[in-house]
This record gives sequence, structure tokens and C-alpha cells, in this order.
Amino acid sequence: MAAGTKAAELRESSAEELVAKLREAKAELFNLRVQGATGQLDNNRRLDVVRREIARIYTIMRERELGLSAAPTEVA
Repeated sequence: MAAGTKAAELRESSAEELVAKLREAKAELFNLRVQGATGQLDNNRRLDVVRREIARIYTIMRERELGLSAAPTEVA
């Protein structure tokens, strides 16, 4: 996963891609927490970056649910 995905990049993603990125970010957050608990975590800042990325994904999903923004349409 990229070091902090921009919201504009996430808004260009489809709903399925957002769900996949959310799963990746949550798995990475879990792994970082395990590393922190065992004393193996090298970069503490990465925890904050991943948490914010998860929040961005949830925000974009909620915006689409409320109709505040639309998912990108595919050009045939």
C-alpha cells in the first residue's frame, strides 16, 4: 500500500476497489499493531498513516452512500 493515498486518488476508485483497499489497510494496521506489541515496530508514524487512510476510505464510501459524490463511471 502506498505511503498515504490521496483522497483524490481514492475518489477515482470504484466501490469494489475501495473495499479491497480497505481490507488491505485493515490487515496492514493489524500487522503493525502486532509488531508494536512485540517490540518489532520500526516506524511508529506508519500507524497514523494507515489509520488516516482507513478513515479516508470510510469517508468516501459514506459520501457516495449519501449521494454527496458519485462513483466514477466507466467509459465504454
